[in-house]
Amino acid sequence: MKAAQERTVMIPGHIGVPDPGSPNCRAVAEILSRIGDKWTVLIVVTLGEGPRRFSEIKRLLNGISQRMLTLTLRSLERDGLVTRTVTPSIPPRVDYELTDLGRDLLGPVGELGAWARRHEGCIAAARQRYDAAAAKP
Repeated sequence: MKAAQERTVMIPGHIGVPDPGSPNCRAVAEILSRIGDKWTVLIVVTLGEGPRRFSEIKRLLNGISQRMLTLTLRSLERDGLVTRTVTPSIPPRVDYELTDLGRDLLGPVGELGAWARRHEGCIAAARQRYDAAAAKP
């Protein structure tokens, strides 16, 4: 006979974690997917320094394609994190700026970046140990 603990089933809702199929969990996953995207984080940090034109952002984010920058900025605008301001001129001037909501995201993004910098060596060492162990027959 199994011990009582071995028969215990953890039900996500009972420990404060929403059921993975619930609307709340899907909404949180969708938002985390958006803000956890590589380019989103870099764009938010770049715009944290102030409004920027599209070409400035592209130049500062070496390696991002024009299409990816356009798609990411549109998503950030749709999510309410960025505003897009068009100034009529020839050619038209388009500036992007963080909204209050976007600026509020700078704190957690900055903390995550600081955590990554603090633990970069530990993670690199763990990867080396893992790779070495995995390479053994």
